[in-house]
Amino acid sequence: MTQVQSGTTEKATVLIVDDTPLNISILVGLLKPFYKTVVAKDGEQALNRVFSGTVPDLILLDIMMPGIDGYEVCRQLKADPRTKDVPVIFISAMTDALDEEKGLLLGAVDYITKPISPPIVLARVKTHLALSQQHRALSDEVKARTQELEQSRKELIRRLGLAAEYKDNETGLHVQRMAEYARLIALEMGFNEQDAETLAAAAPMHDIGKLGIPDDILCKPGKLTPEEYKIIQGHPEIGARILGAPDSELLVIAQQVALYHHEKWDGSGYPHGLQGVEIPLVARIAAAADVFDALVSVRPYKKPWPLERVLGLFEEEKGRHFDPQVIDAFMKVLPQMLEVMERLSDTE
Repeated sequence: MTQVQSGTTEKATVLIVDDTPLNISILVGLLKPFYKTVVAKDGEQALNRVFSGTVPDLILLDIMMPGIDGYEVCRQLKADPRTKDVPVIFISAMTDALDEEKGLLLGAVDYITKPISPPIVLARVKTHLALSQQHRALSDEVKARTQELEQSRKELIRRLGLAAEYKDNETGLHVQRMAEYARLIALEMGFNEQDAETLAAAAPMHDIGKLGIPDDILCKPGKLTPEEYKIIQGHPEIGARILGAPDSELLVIAQQVALYHHEKWDGSGYPHGLQGVEIPLVARIAAAADVFDALVSVRPYKKPWPLERVLGLFEEEKGRHFDPQVIDAFMKVLPQMLEVMERLSDTE
């Protein structure tokens, strides 16, 4: 969409839709000195021009035309995300107040009756182009601020995840590797880029509940007692409570990952013993990413496992601990995961 004419900037584009050649000629002659004009002789041609070419900045639309009338053209324009914000001004010989009301209810910004007054047409076009430009500028600013807020949320979640990880891992790189693994698996499973990135941003919160576990248990180098293991098993619900009542998609996913990443496909996990697809998919993906990195990494209670042993375990646990489809995707992206593991190695 072009910008509204201002000084030396590019002229705004006005689409004129009318089935009467004389009306088109009058409007083109009136507007052409100030704007770029495009014409359509009926509703069908107008829709074809809009949806197959450059979207105009404003549309002057007749109502009574053969085939698709102006009301239906306006209805279709307002129903499409590409054109819903384009200002439409009806120009019609229909002077009844009900006709004007119908047009405005369909989303038109103005209604001018024929025969037209040139100064009024010029004034209305100029006003609504300016308002449209202001609306776009405001929308762009809101979008930019929203992106800034979302980025701040992601950074806060990442840092909180690191805070939890530092309790039992010296470098905190586990959460960064796990997030990358989860993103790769999600993409392989058909997530779009945005949803995969959201999961990657939320994944570091999986063990936020560890903040509520005593250090002498969390960092114990030897085998845990049954009582100590029971305390450890409380960290998913602690994490869910820390995250509270989420108010964004990012925090909703973070809470799901924190609460359900220790559930197992066969129902033998904790804290709720969910089974199969009862477990949110994001948590099933996070579980595979988490376990993989835990097994190949040093922990206070274990040495790193060889890759062959880890892959053997994953095959054994496919359909038991892990969602089979998640493991299939995991195996396909394993080469990229190994690159991440090397790049974010704890030994660097």
